[in-house]
Amino acid sequence: MNKKVVITVVVCAFLGFFMYNSLTKVQPNVIENSPEWIPINEAQDVAASTDKFIFVDVYEIGCKYCRAMDREVFPDSTVRQVLDANYIPVRIDGNSMEPIQFNGQEIPSKEFAQSKGAFVFPTSLILDSQGNVIKKKTGYMGVDEFRQFLYQ
Repeated sequence: MNKKVVITVVVCAFLGFFMYNSLTKVQPNVIENSPEWIPINEAQDVAASTDKFIFVDVYEIGCKYCRAMDREVFPDSTVRQVLDANYIPVRIDGNSMEPIQFNGQEIPSKEFAQSKGAFVFPTSLILDSQGNVIKKKTGYMGVDEFRQFLYQ
């Protein structure tokens, strides 16, 4: 019986050490030329003082199409030119209960996303400074399709 306990302890210690080392070395990928996402309440303030609209990327952690847009579409130089010239970029996790400030109220980001009709991820929204939806599209869009979406 002592042999089993010793073997179990050694195996657990090895697995614990292995998992600790593996997880501490995992770093999130930094995507170059990605938009500088800002909180929605700041975006509303900037939109109110400029002639720009608010672009909201409603995503979900674990969504492969959201990650594909993050890697392939948002960093594209032509997309960035249109985004930077005409929009204030905002990202919201549409499946999170994290609170956000919107129109002077604190609401969960999931509730915000659902109030704007974002039930499928990714969802791309164009809002005015008051938060009214100007344009909405759900699902993955390639570079050309996304650029066309951004043009009004």
